[in-house]
Amino acid sequence: MSFKRYIKAVGTGIKGNRNLEEFEVIDAITQILNRQATDAQIGAFLIGFRVKLESDEELKACVKALRNFIKFSNIENSLELGYSFDGKVRNPFLFPLYKDILKEFHLKNSDIKPLNLVISTDFLQPAKNGICANDFVKDYDLGENIYIFNRQEYLKQLSDLTSLRQELALRTVFNTVEKLLGVAKSEYAVTTAFHRPYVKKYIEVFKDYYKDIVVVKGAEGSPEVFSDGKYWKLEGDEIKDYSFELKDFGINYSKEYNNISLNEAKAIINSPDEEIIKLCKFNIALYLVFANRVNSLNEAWERLN
Repeated sequence: MSFKRYIKAVGTGIKGNRNLEEFEVIDAITQILNRQATDAQIGAFLIGFRVKLESDEELKACVKALRNFIKFSNIENSLELGYSFDGKVRNPFLFPLYKDILKEFHLKNSDIKPLNLVISTDFLQPAKNGICANDFVKDYDLGENIYIFNRQEYLKQLSDLTSLRQELALRTVFNTVEKLLGVAKSEYAVTTAFHRPYVKKYIEVFKDYYKDIVVVKGAEGSPEVFSDGKYWKLEGDEIKDYSFELKDFGINYSKEYNNISLNEAKAIINSPDEEIIKLCKFNIALYLVFANRVNSLNEAWERLN
């Protein structure tokens, strides 16, 4: 179908805009990924689609379209961590420090099914210029329980849109749906949100691809916790929330950067202090809960310590 039809559907104003049918979204995204539309047309559509505000059904259709292009793998006993591709500016990344903690945990707790973590990486995407997960995967041994998937390899068509997206310098539908595409066919998944409407949206969009999906109030669009917060989980037909306070686990971390550099972040990983290690253990405790490996956060924390 003519791509101009989709631009008109999302870019003619309040009176003329309409939601796209599933087959239309899939066709539009397919044409974008195959570069059958010009860069100008792609930019116009993505901006119009975002300004119109994508419906949940349109977002679900976008995920379907993207998954048609993915080269899937199968990582058993895994939890997919839905990191944002936007980068961080206020906090370091913690996942390079998980290796030894996970290894020790599995050695000490042989009664618990092993847990593998899945992380996707790619070039930095809009809308801020920070550090991203991709900056760390080549420089650190992440151990046998962390699996890294490079989007340039499993979904090159989307990765190749990076320069165009950077030129737009705006969030688009891809920023919303790209964090959890199920590349490893994980049973469990976690992503992050700050506002409850997005919690409901993420669960609705991704729930069909996982046994359980959790949304956590993480830092800067990543499923890494640095402060008190909560997480939301679909139980039956109801979304329930669970709060936590770091002081209850003996953690007193209050550091925040205005614009953390890559060198500063790597220095933290190379010489982590006690509070950073505690934060890493706490995040792994959350993941154990999210993947139904333990009955409570307290149990996870006790087993990790």
